[in-house]
Amino acid sequence: MIRVEELCLKLSQDESILRQLAASALHIDSKNIQSINWVKKAVDSRKKSDICFVYTVDVLVENETALLAKLFASKDPNIQKQLKYHRIRKVELFQYIIPKTRVPIPNHVIVVGTGPCGMFAAYALAKAGLSPLILERGKKVEDRIADVNVFFKDGILNPESNVQFGEGGAGTFSDGKLYTLVNDQRTHFIFQTLVACGAPKEILYDAKPHIGTDILRKVMVKMREEIVEMGGRFRFESKLTGLKIRNGLVKSAVINNMEELPVAKLILAIGHSARDTFEMLLDSGLFIQQKAFSVGVRIEHHAETINKAQYGNFFDHEKLPVAKYKLATHLKNGRGVYTFCMCPGGYVIAAASEPEGVVVNGMSEYLQNGENSNSAVLVNVHPSDFLSSHPLAGVEFQRTIEQKAFRLGGFSYTAPAQMLGKFLKNSSGSRFLSIKPTYRPHVTPANIHECFPQYITESLKAGIAEMDKKLRGFASPEAVLTAPETRSSSPIRILRDENYSSSIKNIFPAGEGAGYA
Repeated sequence: MIRVEELCLKLSQDESILRQLAASALHIDSKNIQSINWVKKAVDSRKKSDICFVYTVDVLVENETALLAKLFASKDPNIQKQLKYHRIRKVELFQYIIPKTRVPIPNHVIVVGTGPCGMFAAYALAKAGLSPLILERGKKVEDRIADVNVFFKDGILNPESNVQFGEGGAGTFSDGKLYTLVNDQRTHFIFQTLVACGAPKEILYDAKPHIGTDILRKVMVKMREEIVEMGGRFRFESKLTGLKIRNGLVKSAVINNMEELPVAKLILAIGHSARDTFEMLLDSGLFIQQKAFSVGVRIEHHAETINKAQYGNFFDHEKLPVAKYKLATHLKNGRGVYTFCMCPGGYVIAAASEPEGVVVNGMSEYLQNGENSNSAVLVNVHPSDFLSSHPLAGVEFQRTIEQKAFRLGGFSYTAPAQMLGKFLKNSSGSRFLSIKPTYRPHVTPANIHECFPQYITESLKAGIAEMDKKLRGFASPEAVLTAPETRSSSPIRILRDENYSSSIKNIFPAGEGAGYA
């Protein structure tokens, strides 16, 4: 196949002409194209008066080798210009195969956690014929949804079944974003697996693919069923509470402080919020170190405001998706401020997992049709900010902020929130204007400076002002800030060697919680 990039369609044009555009780029008749597959579709809104979609396609043509030789040998400057612009190249098709193991493994191959890392680890192990045992401290997604809805409605937290803990991990109650800067051909295997389990097919080519929390819940159920069919076994409400180690080698795992299971291999995919598990692992002898992460707030605007900023007069065009943004700036004080987990047409949600602490996150459904769009605005923090050399000092840094927010919100899971104009002036306000906060169960108008160290709030002020230069209206005084977002990434890294093993042999830390997102 031949990959053709930078094919542009105006909003007024139909996608049926892509075949003709690809043929023109190759200087052949469209009849000579046997098949065409979309690889990528993105919005180019740099020129607000001429917004277009940009496509990358793979085409199968007759006499491919001869055609490529002819194109590259041509001395026609127009053809060479086309080749340079379209970056026409031969595509090496890659299929990721998981071979069946021929060597039986005694005892349990265990995966701890059912977030993205844990589920795909279990899927790969099951496909290899290793019949993994998957342990999850929370509930399966069907039961977990009920507990989360009670928390959203009434503010009653279940510490073992919430937005952080349960099947699918924190991502189940997020946007189901599938962005990565890692260039690895295995990502196509991941996308294909998700589609096979019910994810929308457009994630295979969308430049900024997302599944949506409403569809992702169903995908998780199907993926679990696939793993079980291949020999995997799930145990929910089964927390890893201890490890038995002998001569630097894990021998067994303790579940719920009661049951002991023999272990052959153990993958730790525990997520970034299993703080009690971090403590147990440290006590068991795993080498853990502090890691930089970020904290900040959620900022909400009307979705229409972001659409207008990104699309200009085309803000309500039926073909355009709800507008997204990704902003970053580096301040004179040395700290980075950036947006993270942008949820177009989404909601700010309650994401606490510990009693007496408030945490916020963002969530979008598949249609992304909520009135507001939101994003985290985060400030980098470093181990030097923790004022302690203890490996879990970053956890305590997070917890201190979350507990301050709990008190500021009225000693409940009501989140402190503030209009940006008031925040910039460091003054309290008792109401919101045009933008209504989406956080549930409720928000309490408060001065959110009281949640954070001063260097965080000053960095947020400066960072938001810089971002407004890149995205008009971002610093609108009526934008709503809800605090705090503290769980954007793990505050620890569990050290591992070149074979991905921890300091205790046959334990393999992986994924976000272990510090390897």
